[in-house]
Amino acid sequence: MNTLTGYLRQAGTALRFLALASLVLGLAYPLAVFGVGQVVAPFQANGSIIRDASGAPAASALIAQASADGNGARDPRWFHARPSAVMWDPAASSASNLGPNEPKLLEAVIANRSAVAAAEGTAASDVPADAVTASGSGLDPDISPEYARLQVARVAAAHGLDTETVASLVDRHTSSGLLAFLGQPSVNVTTLNLAVAEAAHASQPAQSE
Repeated sequence: MNTLTGYLRQAGTALRFLALASLVLGLAYPLAVFGVGQVVAPFQANGSIIRDASGAPAASALIAQASADGNGARDPRWFHARPSAVMWDPAASSASNLGPNEPKLLEAVIANRSAVAAAEGTAASDVPADAVTASGSGLDPDISPEYARLQVARVAAAHGLDTETVASLVDRHTSSGLLAFLGQPSVNVTTLNLAVAEAAHASQPAQSE
């Protein structure tokens, strides 16, 4: 009898531990991880697809969109991402693999600086470094606030928007808080261009009246 009572007591203890472990590890812990993910890394938790005003999928916030045609000509209507060794092709992510002592890298930097200065109507000395150097992936959607502000006048004129309106969009899409603290302030060109498109569409009725 005592042996049976001992077995029942042990079984009861095991069942209580199983129930407690199920609540903690099967419910509380997953919910806690999910909650932290929503705050710290929403892209990783929910995916990086961003949607337009109609709710349709528009792009990935983690990948720069192509801003040049097959001949390498940049589309003046949009904010430009950093140069890309793979022409922003997500199926061919890669860097140029040119070292700092490679003459071709210096030639590319000089050519890019001249092209950006001409496109933005500014001096070559005003062109920031990220405007003339490619990222390691060739798909980085982030640029410096300095490079984004350099493009405001061109983008505003192309869409018939006030420069103040476009500048405010740049400020709104500049990283801040924890993201800026852990790295440097940056502007996501993909989400910014989507916001510009929405602002331009919203301004059309007013312009036609």
